[in-house]
Amino acid sequence: MIGTGYVGLVSGTCFADLGNKVICIDKDKSKIEKLNSGISPIYEPGLDELIKKNFASGRLIFTNDFKKAISKSELIFICVGTPNKQKSNDVDLSFVFKAAKEIAKSTKNKKIIITKSTVPVGTGDRIEKLLKKLKRKNLDIISNPEFLREGEAIRDFRFPDRIVIGSNEKKHFKILKKLYQPLINKGANFFTTSRRGAELIKYASNAFLATKITFINELANLCEKANINIEDISLGMGSDSRIGSRFLRAGPAYGGSCFPKDTKGLVSTGDKFKINLSIVKSVIKSNDNRKKVHTEKIKKILGSLKGKKIAFLGVTFKPNTDDMRDSVSLKMIPYLCKNGSKVTYYDPTGEKKEFKKIDNCKFKKNIKENCINADLIVLHTEWDEFKSIDFKRINKNKKLKIFDLRNLYSISEMSNKKLDYYSVGRPKIN
Repeated sequence: MIGTGYVGLVSGTCFADLGNKVICIDKDKSKIEKLNSGISPIYEPGLDELIKKNFASGRLIFTNDFKKAISKSELIFICVGTPNKQKSNDVDLSFVFKAAKEIAKSTKNKKIIITKSTVPVGTGDRIEKLLKKLKRKNLDIISNPEFLREGEAIRDFRFPDRIVIGSNEKKHFKILKKLYQPLINKGANFFTTSRRGAELIKYASNAFLATKITFINELANLCEKANINIEDISLGMGSDSRIGSRFLRAGPAYGGSCFPKDTKGLVSTGDKFKINLSIVKSVIKSNDNRKKVHTEKIKKILGSLKGKKIAFLGVTFKPNTDDMRDSVSLKMIPYLCKNGSKVTYYDPTGEKKEFKKIDNCKFKKNIKENCINADLIVLHTEWDEFKSIDFKRINKNKKLKIFDLRNLYSISEMSNKKLDYYSVGRPKIN
């Protein structure tokens, strides 16, 4: 597994747990040292225990020695980052191509290279051309996109909806089917297609899910104006088997390592093929605007931001992860602090480097310490420990206001407790 980021480390550890011998390679020496000491660089429930178990058994190895790892491996997974370029929607594939070159330099034997990183349509073709230029014709390229949700990654690996393998040569399907057989035996759908087909399936899946989130968020705006409960709409729609209930929960803009990057990557691919993916472009625009909508709502709730004490519960983009990528808090908190508010935050995964240099922003070690003197509590991330808080016990401010971005609490219950409570897409009960 080339790369010990989220995809490489989770996939590599889970492959080892299926009985395979797995070597995880990374150029970052400090990361490898930590992993060899049993310390995971990422937060993912259950991962630490799996790493320790399979490391102790000898099935899971961490190294910086690229040449040795490649020479000993039959299947080589590329699991490196594919971020968007800074000034465009284009995908930066430099890490992928660098990995391919390193493979070519490290072995003269026949190998199968599998791209697990999310890559645009045609990337496998470009890797193939690169290897031909290096006069390496015995390195085969396959696409095997990952569908792991942060916070649920181990379960998603063990019980996948589908395993997608893309290859232009049918002989490779048999090899990958053997690797994934334990999961197929448990009911996973083994789906084969062309290499380009597999590359597009990943982007198309994430763009569609991002569209569902954005759609329900736009409807939530309408519900607030029309005095309708968005949860009734979500249930009514989601009961239709053609639509499904998942990803129809109103809340903040989507974030994380996949949806923002992959929607932009798909638009970029469309542009290169001179296809206008107007729906996906609208999704990106609407999602960006949503970050402003909730910040403006805070301003409206408080009347003025200056001098107000605002407590955030959770700052990661979703629960059960320490990932801050494209979290709405990255936009909200700096704006509130810049406009005179004093912001504190508590997150179960600890203090965040992103907020350390922001004036008027402080990390607190627990819920009570964070909320005790707040004028407004913002429920930003739906960690389990935020779902049953006694707000009147932890905050004696009679003018306390609560803004629940995740609709964790019942509006009638909050009204009965005489709390000034605001949620997303639901009627305000006075």
